[in-house]
Amino acid sequence: MGGNAGIWLISALSVAGVIFRPFRWPEWIFAAVGAVLLVALGLISPRDGIAGVRSGLDVYLFLAGMMLLAEIARREGLFDTLAALAAKRADGSPERLFVLIYLVATLVTVFLSNDATAVVMTPAVAAVARAARAPDAVPYLLVCAFVANAASFVLPISNPANLVVFGEHLPHLGEWLARFLLPSVLSIAATFACLRWSQQGALQGRLGEAVTVPPLSHGGRVAAIGLCVAALVLVVASSLGFELGWPTLLAALGTLALTSIAERRAPWGPLGGVSWDTLVLVAGLFVIVRALELSGVQDALAQAFQGPLNAAPRIGSLAIGTALAILTNLTNNLPLGLLAGAFAQGVELPQRVVDAILVGVDIGPNLSVTGSLATILWLTALRREGIEFGAWRFLKLGFLVMPPALVLALLAVAFQPW
Repeated sequence: MGGNAGIWLISALSVAGVIFRPFRWPEWIFAAVGAVLLVALGLISPRDGIAGVRSGLDVYLFLAGMMLLAEIARREGLFDTLAALAAKRADGSPERLFVLIYLVATLVTVFLSNDATAVVMTPAVAAVARAARAPDAVPYLLVCAFVANAASFVLPISNPANLVVFGEHLPHLGEWLARFLLPSVLSIAATFACLRWSQQGALQGRLGEAVTVPPLSHGGRVAAIGLCVAALVLVVASSLGFELGWPTLLAALGTLALTSIAERRAPWGPLGGVSWDTLVLVAGLFVIVRALELSGVQDALAQAFQGPLNAAPRIGSLAIGTALAILTNLTNNLPLGLLAGAFAQGVELPQRVVDAILVGVDIGPNLSVTGSLATILWLTALRREGIEFGAWRFLKLGFLVMPPALVLALLAVAFQPW
């Protein structure tokens, strides 16, 4: 097997396996097997394989911390309480409940990442919709899927893809907000408007009955305080330009310790509830991207696109953002974000072009269920609730919801005055 051809073939098959999951095997198996084959067949050296794994350390720490925080909040009933409060505030109005759930899901995405919204908010919203006897739970559940991507670049911590796109060049919080706050607001607003319009037929009438808000346990109150402190720590770390992995993990471990003490129980439960195989998936993808870099893909991309993107940065940002938004649905946003990030960090590009790369990678997954890990996790959560939402149905809705948010966010990036 030729060197570069072998790398491209194994990489393509591994990513396809992650997306389509033949034989219903877990996604991490395909990424891990692909990474092992690249080393075992001599296509990359063991040293390069290890370097690929090590390059993702900050992302692993960030993901582990965020998943642990989300699992603590779930076990303590915090998200169930938030969703129930939204239902009570709705006062029998499906439209008002839709708005309130959208606001709660936006906050969870911004401060706990899009994966937390997909994994934890989805079952909480499903339970509240059933308790309120909503005629149709689907509009509220769709919020969890679409806002998870639409609001995923308000802060650096809102999406793991943000870390892989920027890597060591992650902007400080003040600079991040200056570059992404307006595009984020436009993305969130456009997604809300399109999703609300598309679901108007299902949001008529009244909810069946008032929802009882479950009281927070002592551990739940401690978890809420811990989450607020963790969010503050991450905002400060981001504003100071620190990497976010260790602060996220330490904040999660501190919250775990406090809730365990408050409830006088061992901390192993939340640790066991974390999806550790997700870290194996991401590590495998880092090795695959390292192999693609060594195969010359990055140099080929630089030769093909660096000149045009620098010559016409506004047009280039619109073009590359749109292209990546489409491609992310064919490759999933994590491997594409890793490859796009390596390209963006390896060449000199205008700032608005780099920002457009992030926007495309983050918003693009709202087109299909294969676009991001968060959307795949949302679909899995739905199936656990006994709810089916087919890929074709999501695609038809995605064609309505995703493009306006993408276009508005890219225009904001392309024409911001710098």
